[in-house]
Amino acid sequence: MAEYIKKIGWGFIGCGEVTEKKSGPAFNVVPGSHVVAVMSRHELKARTYAVKHNIPHWYTDGQALIDDPDVNAVYIATPPVAHVTYAIMAMRAGKPVYVEKPLAANYEDCVRINRVSEQTGVPCFVAYYRRYLPYFKRVKDIIHNGVIGKILTVQLRFACPPRDLDYSQGKELPWRLQANISGGGYFYDLAPHQIDILQDIFGVITRAHGYCGNRAHLYEVEDTVNAVFQFESGLNGCGSWCFTAHESAKEDRIEVVGDKGKVSFSVFDYQPIHLYLSDGVHEISVENPSYVQLPLIKSVVETLQGTGNCTTTSISATPTNWVMDRILGKI
Repeated sequence: MAEYIKKIGWGFIGCGEVTEKKSGPAFNVVPGSHVVAVMSRHELKARTYAVKHNIPHWYTDGQALIDDPDVNAVYIATPPVAHVTYAIMAMRAGKPVYVEKPLAANYEDCVRINRVSEQTGVPCFVAYYRRYLPYFKRVKDIIHNGVIGKILTVQLRFACPPRDLDYSQGKELPWRLQANISGGGYFYDLAPHQIDILQDIFGVITRAHGYCGNRAHLYEVEDTVNAVFQFESGLNGCGSWCFTAHESAKEDRIEVVGDKGKVSFSVFDYQPIHLYLSDGVHEISVENPSYVQLPLIKSVVETLQGTGNCTTTSISATPTNWVMDRILGKI
């Protein structure tokens, strides 16, 4: 990036639930960072959001928001299929981008984003905020400090019951279950956080293969996924996902097995970390900030201001899409 931005005026493209609970307020908490505009295709939604959060400008057109002279950085919080279009529009306008995960609805669009970022010199950051949370930093420290010894294998298990919205009954399904919008089903929505945090800890996954199925037939996209993968170091791992399980099977755990012990942790519910060593089981509770994206957004803002070095970029986010597309047999 040729010039640093001391006072950052953010424009939000999209104003859904994620901006209310996880990210939106954090942009106004970091010094030198403020939200100045918001866009939604629905006029009432954009206007209501702007009034509620004291945002001076609102739009129903993405290009209009990007062209706003008060906007010098853009946060893209739309469904994944639109990420590539808005990211490229913003970068070509010389405005840095912060994109919700996954970076795009497929690996090819990630490559397009990276190409434009390189051509324009405009950075693109991705909301893989778990890398910056104290909970996962503690897990990473346990592993990298050799507490459980040499790592032998990684096992990921996730299962949850269907949501009420999954039973369409003639109604339109949630966008997360429309592959042309989301890139896949719940796997493409939830697995990115799991795969990204594993790659942050162990390095890039260079081999991946999966089997997908639709066992409950509530919708067209996959509801079960099983996969094996290998990191660049040669470490092997496996994962299983089921999004239509019985309540009794509900699970959110990753287990990392070493030759001196094991560490077990969650990705979404932040249950206590369990450390299994020869002297017994240790339970570790770690509190995260109220706005979970705050630590990452702070790093992004500081990088744009010239005082930080955020590495959660489109380049580092792209391998996650590659892994998911490999598991789903898309590439």
